[in-house]
Amino acid sequence: MTPNKGFSVQVKAAQEKTGGLINGSRTGLLRLAHGVVETPIFMPVGTQATVKCLLPEQLKEIGTQILLSNTFHLYLRPGYEDIRYYGGLHSFMGWDRPILTDSGGFQVFSLSRLNKITDEGVVFRSPLDGSEHYFTPELTVEIQEALGSDIAMVFDECAPHDAPESYIRQALKRTYEWAKRFHAVHSREDQMVFGIVQGGVSPILRRESAEQITSIPFDGYAIGGLSVGEPESVTIEVLEATCAWLPEHKPRYLMGVGTPELIFAGVALGVDMFDCVLPTRSARHATLYTSSGKVHIKAAKYKRNREPLDDQCDCYTCRHFSRGYLQHLYARGEVAGMVLGSLHNIRFLTAMMEKIRVSIRENRFDAYRKAFFDRYHSQIGLG
Repeated sequence: MTPNKGFSVQVKAAQEKTGGLINGSRTGLLRLAHGVVETPIFMPVGTQATVKCLLPEQLKEIGTQILLSNTFHLYLRPGYEDIRYYGGLHSFMGWDRPILTDSGGFQVFSLSRLNKITDEGVVFRSPLDGSEHYFTPELTVEIQEALGSDIAMVFDECAPHDAPESYIRQALKRTYEWAKRFHAVHSREDQMVFGIVQGGVSPILRRESAEQITSIPFDGYAIGGLSVGEPESVTIEVLEATCAWLPEHKPRYLMGVGTPELIFAGVALGVDMFDCVLPTRSARHATLYTSSGKVHIKAAKYKRNREPLDDQCDCYTCRHFSRGYLQHLYARGEVAGMVLGSLHNIRFLTAMMEKIRVSIRENRFDAYRKAFFDRYHSQIGLG
């Protein structure tokens, strides 16, 4: 295990605009209990202690450094005491590299059929069986310490982006008070804790939240409540305003973002970490990423296509199988298709992040970003 947890910026581009686009990109090293993570990084999502359709060894083979898992879902099934019995989440799921666990706040507010929010916590009903549960900042600390993740996220209130300002302000205040309570009771020394900045799509409220949350000495800071329905241009505008108020010596994590467009935008603004269910969810529904755009591989036009899915990709899927074979698997609902598609989509984003890190170190991030999108938006691969 890595004895000294922490984060260090390795290479940082000058905060300047080229062609109207900012470049504040940076690389870093995030030292965690189960290993060192190179940033910027994309984290595949293993909601139920597994990345759907993929085994741990497959994830390692395609370069996955860190996974995300979900406190809310693991609390409901199998239960955090069961996972504690197995020695924690790493032992339970057979993954010996770093894990980040979110607090469950987003799920409590978005998935529960009924919830009642107070300043103390949230009473909610399980989406599984309707049973009643009560989440507080203190309980989410207890759960995540039992899970033994390398990074624990504070319990926050994620207000809808189009909620009235009065409600967003109230949620912002609760998020701050809950963050202080979370920090006060957290005691696991081998586990980092990240605070979360909220504030809807208001730059003013984002600044207010950032000033509050960064006043608490967390190990890192996340930007929550973005890319949840607002236009992409608004996401980027609010993200830029938020990043301006986050400390440069701590890792920055943009939650729930997995499109190349927003990842590149985030990296340019100095974001270090990203996660999203989109790559594997899209793969299960036959939408696959390629260097020339997205491909809906189930389309009949690929039936007699001998080409690999992406001739620029080094994943197992692209090295061994044709588009025609993948079309056959998806058209017949074969699980192998979803496995091969998920493997490719995760590798696509992982390789993209590897190339982003190299481009930052070689002072050519802007050039790589332009070259990537010149081809990606060409729509050659769109089906």
